[in-house]
Formats: sequence, C-alpha cells, structure tokens
Amino acid sequence: MKTRVEITGIDTSGLPTLTHEESMELLEKAQSGDKAAHERFVTANLRLVLSLVQRFYGRKACADDLFQVGCVGLIKAMKNFNTAYNLRFSTYAVPMIIGEIRRYLRDGSALRVSRSLRDRAYKALQVRHDIETAGSREATCEEIAACMDIPVRDVTYALDAIADPVSLYDPIYHDGDETVMVMDQIADSRYDSERWLSDIATREAMDKLPDRERRIISLRYYEGKTQMEVSEEIGISQAQVSRLEKSAIRQLRESIE
Repeated sequence: MKTRVEITGIDTSGLPTLTHEESMELLEKAQSGDKAAHERFVTANLRLVLSLVQRFYGRKACADDLFQVGCVGLIKAMKNFNTAYNLRFSTYAVPMIIGEIRRYLRDGSALRVSRSLRDRAYKALQVRHDIETAGSREATCEEIAACMDIPVRDVTYALDAIADPVSLYDPIYHDGDETVMVMDQIADSRYDSERWLSDIATREAMDKLPDRERRIISLRYYEGKTQMEVSEEIGISQAQVSRLEKSAIRQLRESIE
C-alpha cells in the first residue's frame, strides 16, 4: 500500500512509478512528439520534483511557485536528455531541476548579480555536471575553467556570485531541543572570553556614571576627541573636563574591581 503524502495539492500515492526501461521508452516517444507519452512521463516524475522542492522550504517563496519552476526544469531535462547514454533520467534531471529553482530564487533576490555573470555561472554549472557525469567524480574549478577556456578566478567569481547567501541564524543541526545555528560555529579572534567579560563589566560600570561623566568618557575614549574638543562640545572648561574625567575613571575602576 502506497503512503499518501500530499504536497502542493498533489497526492503522491496516486502518481505512477516507472521502471528504467519504461522511462526510456516513454521518453523517446515524448521526444518524438507523442503528447500522451509526454504527459505520462511528466506525471510519473512529479514525485522527483516534489522531493527537490522540499529542500527549499523555509525560503521566502511559495511552495506552489517552486513546484511550477521545478516542473519547468523537469521539462527542460526531458528535452535535452539523450536516451543513448547509459544513465538514469533522475541523475540527469536532478541538477537541472535544482538549478531552475535556484535561478528563480536568485532572480527574485534583493542581492543583484549581473546577467553576464549569472550566464557564466550557469554555463560553469552545466560544464561541471558534464564532467562529473562522464567521470563519476567531483569536478575541479581548474577543469571547468579549461573546458570554458577562461581563467580559474573567473569560474570561482561566477560560482560564488550565485551561491545562496547564508544567514547567521540558519540551523546547522538539531540536538534534542537545542538548535545549533551558523553563528554558534563562528569564532572572533579579536575577543576571547576574558576580554568579552571585561567589556560587559565596563559597560555596566559606564551605566552607573552620571550623564555628564558618561558623556565625557564616551567622547574621549570611544570617539577619540581631545579634552579641548570635549570642553567645546559640552560647554565647560578644559580643567573641568579633566577633573570630571579623572573622577569618572576612578569610579569605573572601583565598579569593575
């Protein structure tokens, strides 16, 4: 009995399944113009599209829209697939469908990439796919660049330009009730735990200062202004600034210690 799973209004339990031989036979008929074969082949592969669409859930895009875009990728794969190759259709179709969905998400993103750079990136992705399909291994940027007859750095720039941006709040994995995010895995070499705690103590001590003394410390040590500049901004003499500054520093030391 097939498990009923409904995604974007489609009941997956009602979708047909095909053997590799049946898929190739239907695909050849579809590529020859047989509309019935075309429709049956697309229907049989909707489960593949739906499984890939689920990877992109959580993005600011409607699941139905992603499904429609994924179907466009499926149809493109149908038109371009060569049945003479000893290759399963899904192996060829998956990167095509994913690429179509990612292109849709990128084109609708606020992060704009020039059309020429996107075209170069998509060409690089196709070349990478061809290399990996032929050699059953991961393609290097050097190999892609050689096939495209362009510098390696141009391939790197192009692929980086269309890479999906990562949020610091993206989850990496779940450990029980705890979710580990990207930001939890990033270290800042400028701050160790001792420095971090010291900064917190300093801020708390600053909050205890009177407004004028806090303002003087901020101008002197955070904005780097001279006592003369501070005196002109606050409207008191330089001598008063010096006296209040020393008093504020003494209070800060006492609060921190």
